[in-house]
Formats: sequence, C-alpha cells, structure tokens
Amino acid sequence: MRSHPGGEAHTRRMLELAALPAGASVLDMGAGAGDTLALLRALGYDARGIDLAPRSETVEEGDLLRTPYPDASFDAVLSECAFFVSGDQPGALREARRVLKLGGRLLLSDVFFEEPAPLLKAADFEIESEEDLSPLWRDYFLEALWRDEPLCCRIPKGKCSYRLLIGRKV
Repeated sequence: MRSHPGGEAHTRRMLELAALPAGASVLDMGAGAGDTLALLRALGYDARGIDLAPRSETVEEGDLLRTPYPDASFDAVLSECAFFVSGDQPGALREARRVLKLGGRLLLSDVFFEEPAPLLKAADFEIESEEDLSPLWRDYFLEALWRDEPLCCRIPKGKCSYRLLIGRKV
C-alpha cells in the first residue's frame, strides 16, 4: 500500500488518532485502487469507497465533490491525497461535512498551499489533531519523480505542506 505518503502505517495512524468505534461507517473519498478500503474492512469498519476512476471493483465510481449519499450517512470520512487533486478543497470539505453525522470524524491527509485550519473552520469542522508530515510528502514526491511515475496532479509553484488532520463535524 504505497498509493499515498506513509502507506498503510500512515492510514493506521489516522485511525488511531480518530479513535473510531468498532463497526463505524466510513466513506473513503478518493479510494483509488481500494487499498485503504480493504484495510478498513479488515479492521471491522463498515466502509465504502468512491473515486472518479476506480481501479478496483470494490470502489464505486463517483465524484467526491458530489457523492450519491444522503446527508448524515457516515460516522467518518477518510481521504488521503484526494481533496487537493479534486481542484476544490473547500468543496470537498463541504461535501464531507454533508455526508457526516453530527460529531462525525474527518480523517484527512493532503497537500495544502495555505494553512488548513481556516479551510476546515469555514466548513464547520473542529480540528482535534494536526500533524505536519511534509517530509513524508517530499520523499514520496521525489521517489515518484525518480521512478518516472506519473504524478497525480500538477503542483502549483509555492510552498506547500502535507498535513494529517482529524476533524469533528460541529
């Protein structure tokens, strides 16, 4: 599982920080090949995944900016390296909030070209935990360049950070 910086260990860290109860319903927004989805299910979560271009039959096709789920459908939304790629981080945060139950958790790791706290606050999330994991992003990005792998997105010029954030819908 190396489809995002830190791989499975990073995902497990997010889950540890969020302290989700067993059996919680979780939506993986930007699920890609379904690696995180498989991990969530193996850990006993009721998990679903959505992606514009699913690379697994376990992932549903759909836009994370306009999911097909009713309001307040999930206990948690998890997204790794997908909100930035959507081209509309504020819109992705609004959609995550819409599908979360009151008090639901947002488990987010992504690239940011501005401080994430104002973005989360504008979407009515209270930040419970935040870690700057920019060195992980740098290593992941350089490894992809070294291997001549296609990059997931065009990176604008400017200073960026890679953050792990756990938020709660308030």
